[in-house]
Amino acid sequence: MASKVPTVTLNNGLKIPIFGLGTWKSKPGEVEQAVKDAIDIGYRHIDCAYVYGNEKEVGAALAAKFADGTVKREDIWITSKLWNSYHRPDLVEKNLRITLQDLQLEYLDLYLIHWPTGYKEDGENFPKDAAGNIIFSDVDYLDTWKAMEAVQKKGLVRTIGLSNFNKAQITRVFENATIKPSVLQIECHPYLNQSRLIEFARSKDLAITAYSPLGSPDRPWAQPGDPQLLEDPKLVDLAKKYKKSPAQILLRYQIDRGVITIPKSVTKSRIQQNFDIFDFKLAQEDIAYLNTFDCNGRLCALSTALGHKYHPFEHDEV
Repeated sequence: MASKVPTVTLNNGLKIPIFGLGTWKSKPGEVEQAVKDAIDIGYRHIDCAYVYGNEKEVGAALAAKFADGTVKREDIWITSKLWNSYHRPDLVEKNLRITLQDLQLEYLDLYLIHWPTGYKEDGENFPKDAAGNIIFSDVDYLDTWKAMEAVQKKGLVRTIGLSNFNKAQITRVFENATIKPSVLQIECHPYLNQSRLIEFARSKDLAITAYSPLGSPDRPWAQPGDPQLLEDPKLVDLAKKYKKSPAQILLRYQIDRGVITIPKSVTKSRIQQNFDIFDFKLAQEDIAYLNTFDCNGRLCALSTALGHKYHPFEHDEV
C-alpha cells in the first residue's frame, strides 16, 4: 500500500516521511495497538526513544505488521534516540542495540542524540544524589557524536542526527563532524514557532522534526491553568474557517512550513483525524498569523538538568 505522505529529502539523499506517529507518553498496554492502527491507516514513520520505556511494544506492533504483509521493513521509517546516561562513547552502541532488540529490527533509519546533556553512566536512566538531584556526566557530546558516526558506519543506522541542541551546539557538531547530522528534532508549535532556529538549521541543510506539535496537553508536569494551545480561541476560529479541527490546523501548519511532524496519540479516531491533513493547505497569511502566536512558550525545558554545562536552553542564543 503506497502512502500518501510527502517526503523530505535529507542532506544524504534519504527520504523521510514528513508525517509520523510520536510515541512519547504512550502507555504500555496502549502503544502496540496505536502503532498497528497507525500503520493500517497509512503512517509510514514511527518516532521512538529508549527512555520512553515502550519500545518492546512498538517492536511487537512492527513485527505483527511485517508478518501480516501490511508493510515491509523498507517501507517504514523508524527513528529512535540515545539516552542521556549512555553518552560515554563505549555505551552508544550498547544503548542502540537495546533499542534494536526491543524494536525487533536489524537497523534504524534515524538515530538521534536525545539531549546534549549527559547523565551519570552505568546506572539508572535518571541517576540522582541523596537530595534527589540528577547526577551529571561530563562527557562531551562531540565524543558522543563520534560514536554515533561509528554505528552508522557499521550499518546499524542509516542516518544520524540531533535532538534539543541549540544553535551554538549544532555549529560545534558541524565543525567537528565527519558525518554531518541530517535531522534536528525540536519542540515546535505556534507558541514556540522556532522560526530563527529553523532558518539557521536550513542554512546547514539540516531537516527539522517538530515534536509536541499540538502543545503537549498531556505532558506530565502540566499545571491547572496552563495555556492550552488546542483551546486557543484564535486557533479555534481559524479551524472553523477551514472546516478542520484545531489539531489538524496545527499539523498542517508544520507541513506547510516543510517541517516534519510527529503527533502522538493512542486513540484510533485521533490517529485517523491527525492523518487527514493532506486534502488542504493553509494560506500564507494564515501561516503568518499562526506565527504571531509565539510567546516563547517552551513546554519541555528539561528543568531536571538545569545547571548542566550543556543545557541547551539556559544559554540559548536562538
